[in-house]
Amino acid sequence: MRSPRRTLVALAASTLLAPLLLVTSGTAADARRADPPEDPQLKAAAVAVAWQRVAVRTIYTEGLSAPPVGTLYLSFTSRAVYDAAREAHRHGKVAATAAVARAAHDVLYAYFPASGPALDADLSSHLAMIPDGAKADLGEAIGAAAAKAMVASRVGDGRGNTSILYNKAPAPGVWQPPPAMNPTWLGFVKPVVDIDQVLLDGPDSLTSAAYTAEWDEVRRLGSATSTERSLEQTEIARFFANNPVVMYRDALCRYLDAEPLGLIPVTRMFARIDAAVAMSMIESWKWKFGVGFWRPSQAIPLAGTDGNSATTADGGWVALLTVPPYPEYTSGHANATSPFAEVLRQTLGDDVPLVLRAANRADRPYTTLTALEHDALNSRIWGGLHFRDAMEDGYYLGHTTAERVMRAIR
Repeated sequence: MRSPRRTLVALAASTLLAPLLLVTSGTAADARRADPPEDPQLKAAAVAVAWQRVAVRTIYTEGLSAPPVGTLYLSFTSRAVYDAAREAHRHGKVAATAAVARAAHDVLYAYFPASGPALDADLSSHLAMIPDGAKADLGEAIGAAAAKAMVASRVGDGRGNTSILYNKAPAPGVWQPPPAMNPTWLGFVKPVVDIDQVLLDGPDSLTSAAYTAEWDEVRRLGSATSTERSLEQTEIARFFANNPVVMYRDALCRYLDAEPLGLIPVTRMFARIDAAVAMSMIESWKWKFGVGFWRPSQAIPLAGTDGNSATTADGGWVALLTVPPYPEYTSGHANATSPFAEVLRQTLGDDVPLVLRAANRADRPYTTLTALEHDALNSRIWGGLHFRDAMEDGYYLGHTTAERVMRAIR
């Protein structure tokens, strides 16, 4: 935290730790109605979007966080930024740009100190946009207070708890390492928002007709040597094998560059997206750890042990994609995709055009969120990583979690 104003900011921040006032949630039409171009709030919104890019760089590129773990830090950052934006809105005559920039900077700095020089440079560039020093000082104090409150709320939240070990005994239907399950602690971490648990029915019974159909589908379409999977299905599987959180964030930020929202709508939307994704991941990891359902890469070669006369072992079966180091049910990929899509859908409508980009692959444009979800869901089956039940239940989990988070974060 090496801003030239840090001493004044620290003193002012101590007076701003009272609970922040709530702003009434807007409709999709309200969210699309951005501030006038000359409005400082719109400039602050652009800075908030810029810090979403900084967060991705810090958490994933520099911090090398695993995709599910990174969603926690995105949620911490986005929530602090939203809190800072609301407080700046309440005060009125402050620099909201300074508030959101400082909030994002301080949260990211707290968890990724090695990125400090880059974060300081980003903060300085945004503070340089503010001509009024007094307004900037108060804005920074608001942002610093929001970040301090967020970081304090996560002390002892269970992140990185190495005492939690996955050690289920080998049995039909039970996922087994190597490699070791990672991360085991995610399902036990403190929730990022207080909502009711979404109830699921768990994976299908190994001897059920539903499991038999799902097993056969992924056997035929998900193997590295499948002759039934089309070239387009193969491309979709490989494309969505990239970190979906990063792809979706990048596409949304580019959309917002062209179709900007006001400061409160945009910061609220990211706070909801990130909380919904993080909560879905936490719930998914409870199932992964608690049930430990096997992946197709074990289920197909070991089909002779599953008690199902309709499945036949294929010892040479290998998935198209690299198999992640954790159990199958529910799908983490579904929990990255469906909450993101549902919050965005309920905020701006289903017809939000997004262009997804991934390294060394052709861009994939989507004119609706439904179409994006369709490809993302099927990609994990065509890639040989999931049974359809884990994908469909994962999407139900994500959609329902998003609805509950949107009611909780107003």
